[in-house]
Amino acid sequence: MEYKIDEFGYYGDFGGAFIPEMLYNNICELKNAYKAIINEPSFITTLDELLHDYVGRPSPLYFAKRLSAHFKTNIYLKREDLNHTGAHKINNSIGQILLAQQMQKKRIIAETGAGQHGVATATVCALMGLECIVYMGIKDIERQHPNVERMKLLGAHVVPVRSGSKTLKDATNEAIRDWISHPNDTHYIIGSVVGPDPYPDIVTHFQSIIGEEIAKQLKEKTGNENPTAIIACIGGGSNAIGAFHHFLSNEAVALYGVEGSGEGIHTGKTAATIVHGSPGIIHGSKTYLMQSEDGQIVEPYSISAGLDYPGIGPFHAHLFKENRVRYMHATDQEALVAAYQLMKLEGIIPALESAHAFAALEKIKFSPSDTIVVNLSGRGDKDLTTYIKHQPQ
Repeated sequence: MEYKIDEFGYYGDFGGAFIPEMLYNNICELKNAYKAIINEPSFITTLDELLHDYVGRPSPLYFAKRLSAHFKTNIYLKREDLNHTGAHKINNSIGQILLAQQMQKKRIIAETGAGQHGVATATVCALMGLECIVYMGIKDIERQHPNVERMKLLGAHVVPVRSGSKTLKDATNEAIRDWISHPNDTHYIIGSVVGPDPYPDIVTHFQSIIGEEIAKQLKEKTGNENPTAIIACIGGGSNAIGAFHHFLSNEAVALYGVEGSGEGIHTGKTAATIVHGSPGIIHGSKTYLMQSEDGQIVEPYSISAGLDYPGIGPFHAHLFKENRVRYMHATDQEALVAAYQLMKLEGIIPALESAHAFAALEKIKFSPSDTIVVNLSGRGDKDLTTYIKHQPQ
C-alpha cells in the first residue's frame, strides 16, 4: 500500500485544511511556495549544506552494546540528540526558514511544548536575522526553564500562554491567533506533523531524512538496510514519522509509536490519544483527538511536555487505521525507569519524550537475531530538574 498525501491534503480519511477565511491566502501561498521550491536544485543544495555543516548531519547510528546485552537483542540508537540544538526539531526549522525567506516573510512565529522546537526556531531565526516569537504554556515554561532561557539568549520573544491547560495545545491556539492577526509579513513554523495541509506534508518531508539515514547507515553496519523494528515516541508525531517514512511500504519492518500515558490510561491524567481518541478536528486538520461526547477537547497530561498534546498527526491517524504502525503507550514512571536505565547502561541522558520510546523495549518481545532501532529524538538537558526530583534512591 502507498502511504501518501492526496491532492486535497488527506491521508486516507484524515488531514485537510479546516481554517478560518483569514488564513486561506496564507495557506495557499505556503502550499504554492513549497511545491515550487522543494525540488529546486539551489534549494536542495542550500538545505543539504546547512544540515551537514550547521546541524551536523548525518546524526550517528550507534550500536548500544550494553543495552543490547540487557535485552538480548541488537539495539541501535539514532542519535538525533546530537544535532545542533539537541533534537530532531532543527531538521524542520531549517527547511521552513528557507521557505519563509522564499516567501519574503520577516516575522516568524512558533509554538513549543518541551521547548526543543522553540529553541530550533529561535536558532534559525538568529541565523537568518529574522524576528522570532515563540508561544509557550506557562506550565511548560516552568518545567522546561532551561530551554526558555536558551530561546531568550538567541533573541526570541517568549510569550507565556495562560489559557486552558497552559501547555502545548494552548500555545498552538495562540500562535494561530497571532498568524490570523498578522497574515502578510508572518510565517508560522509548526513543529510537528499537525495543523492544516500542507503542514503535515512539509514537516514529514523535512524529517524523512532520519529514516533515509537509518537505511543507509544500517546497510553500512550490517549489510541490510532494513531493521526488524523501529521505535519512536509520539506526541504530534514528527520524530516518529521521520524515522518511519522510508520504511512504510516495507511491511517486513515493524513500526512502533509510543505515546505518553501519564499516570495511567484509566486515571484521567493521560495523553494516550490512540487509546482515548476519536476522529475530530483540532488545529486545522481531521485526526484522532481526545474529546468529550459533545466534541470538547479533553485536557491531556504527561510528565513530558512534548507529549502533552490531546491529538496526533493525521498521517499517524491514517497509519493507525490501516494497522501499519503499532501504537503503544508508556506511563510517566515507565519512561523514568527507562531513562535511568539508559543513563546507567550507555551514559546517555535522553529527553523525557525519547524515554517513552525506550520504555517500549520492556513491552515487546525480540529475538537475539533482531535489529532494533530506537529513535533517540532529543537530549535530556532540559529535563534534569525532573530527573533529579524522581531519581531512585
